[in-house]
Amino acid sequence: MMQQPVGKLLLFGATGDLAQRMLLPSLYALHADGLLPPDLTITGTARSDHDDDGYRAFAAKALDQFLPADRKDDSAVQSFLQRLFYQTLDASTIEGYAELKEKIGDISGGLAIFLSTAPWLFGPTIKGLESAGLAGDNVRISLEKPLGRDLASSREINDIVAEAFPEERTFRIDHYLGKETVQNILALRFGNSLFEPVWNARGIDSVQITVSETVGLEGRAGFYDDTGALRDMVQNHMLQLVALIAMEPPARLDGTSVRDEKVKVLRSLRKIAIADAPNLTVIGQYGGGAVKGEIVRDYTTDLGKSSRTETFVAIKAHVDNWRWQGVPFYLRTGKRLAERRSEIVIRFKPVPHSIFAERGGMLQPNALVIRLQPEEYVQLLVMAKQPGLDREGYRLREVPLNLSLDAEFAGTRRRIAYERLLLDLIEGDPTLFVRRDEVEAQWEWIDAIRAGWDANDLKPKPYASGSWGPSLAIALTERDGVHWHE
Repeated sequence: MMQQPVGKLLLFGATGDLAQRMLLPSLYALHADGLLPPDLTITGTARSDHDDDGYRAFAAKALDQFLPADRKDDSAVQSFLQRLFYQTLDASTIEGYAELKEKIGDISGGLAIFLSTAPWLFGPTIKGLESAGLAGDNVRISLEKPLGRDLASSREINDIVAEAFPEERTFRIDHYLGKETVQNILALRFGNSLFEPVWNARGIDSVQITVSETVGLEGRAGFYDDTGALRDMVQNHMLQLVALIAMEPPARLDGTSVRDEKVKVLRSLRKIAIADAPNLTVIGQYGGGAVKGEIVRDYTTDLGKSSRTETFVAIKAHVDNWRWQGVPFYLRTGKRLAERRSEIVIRFKPVPHSIFAERGGMLQPNALVIRLQPEEYVQLLVMAKQPGLDREGYRLREVPLNLSLDAEFAGTRRRIAYERLLLDLIEGDPTLFVRRDEVEAQWEWIDAIRAGWDANDLKPKPYASGSWGPSLAIALTERDGVHWHE
């Protein structure tokens, strides 16, 4: 496994939205904190016409716009810009790659390539890189999703990449895995003796994962309408969260052990049969309504045409193995919902016998809430007695034991996910990247759901913007006696 830092970084799509909002600010932050190899150069490439100075001016503008005020430091920005170079390239034709190679120069110290381009460009890009000698043993490539629309197209893309880059030099990004709280799942589960004994079907009643957004299409209309909520969120981020919550303890914290355990979970997901798709899944599409006090339009108006794309999906899933037999995993994600939130809620089984019932005390089962955004915290909801003399009965109340990462680590600089992932790519650590067998197991499960929707001709149910989605999503959990955590 070649785990040493590379000397060169090549960014495809270097003038795009992702580069401006995430990649350049992340690379600058790593530079400002002295974490990049001192001689690392960063070459950007895209169709836009720039020379080195033009691109440095472009990057300076992006940093000015997207860096938080407390991170801006003129001398650090100036020294960072000196690392940047640029080569104009039409990635779709083989011409131009030789010039790109010349621009990058000597790659004997290793090269990392970050590919954030349209998927149809992957083929020509890989061929171009190969033709110019930019795909050798000391080159690793990082792929930004979407990697396909289904299992077949995902395999096709992975095959194209694999012709030039073997699995150990291919780094597939799921930016959720770079989030601090997501890695805290591993620390919580495997760093504390408290949880592991009850982290199974004997101790846990249900698991809920919610990734809700308040935004609508926001400039991604064409991409989103072709994709929909199931492919956009469930196939990658949410299934990765399921894998981290449900995996067995890995032997060690390295790329092979962690990903071996994750793929076992993804392969254990019970396929949703065609006949069960209407009962185990709910799809919706946002209508008009109000979000944060602002009147918003429905999806069809936002898009400019009628469409059957789902902007909301809720699923009742099961992991068929010893640890999780019979425990439902409820997943839901959607746009234009009541609030922006990513969280995991683990509901534990109730106590076997309540001694408080005849004194009027009502018990709630314990729950563990792991909030990923907008705030980052972990809460354990436990029962406590309300103070008082209890003449009217025994009053119990659910109270949170709180670990707020924002408060607890207030002095520590919070990193955005891409900082960690770019540094891991530069240094060659694959642990937080997604392996091919994981991607394919995810797609297999997702494709079965889509087949069920098609066979049953399921159309998305309308829901009011600013709500929590179609009422059927509430019924999905309520019939099992479970409430969504709101």
